Amino acid sequence: MSRAMLLFLIILSLNGISSQDEKGQDLKVEVLLKPENCPELSAVGDRLHIHYTGKLEDGTLFDNSLIREPLVVELGRKQVIPGLEQGLLDMCVGEKRKLSIPPNLGYGKRGFPPSIPGDSVLLFETELVTLVKSTYWKKVMDNVIPIACLLLVPGLLCLIGYYLYLKANVPKICKRKFKEKKSKAKNK
Repeated sequence: MSRAMLLFLIILSLNGISSQDEKGQDLKVEVLLKPENCPELSAVGDRLHIHYTGKLEDGTLFDNSLIREPLVVELGRKQVIPGLEQGLLDMCVGEKRKLSIPPNLGYGKRGFPPSIPGDSVLLFETELVTLVKSTYWKKVMDNVIPIACLLLVPGLLCLIGYYLYLKANVPKICKRKFKEKKSKAKNK
């Protein structure tokens, strides 16, 4: 058997092992309550007001928004862990979901000490209280303003540099020579 074929078989077997290890790494979404009337679904760019209860797999409560104001999240802004953000997509106002978030979509190997140990599966029960849809112009502005700011700073620096360059290249006239030129102009 050639070395290339042996290497190919080793890589193939390693791919099979790694894909088996990652099988339990998907977000699980269970709809607990879905309203009959659902005119709008949440999408990236929308602002959501949610209540949630966060627990570990053993039932230990680590966070709860029910004792305070709802959490305000703008989807797509990475304001919450990826699993929670993905679990909030396509929700209706009044909908309740149970999310099982694997470590790779939560806090990963490091966790969030002291309340969340590393490699923890997180269980969230969420309820969408309010949905504020993103408008077309808001989406445009969210994309245009950062680009404009990136272009504005170098543009201003270029203008300042050009102004200083012009100012440095203007011939300097001393006052005495200026008075002499003025008096010659009057005499003519």
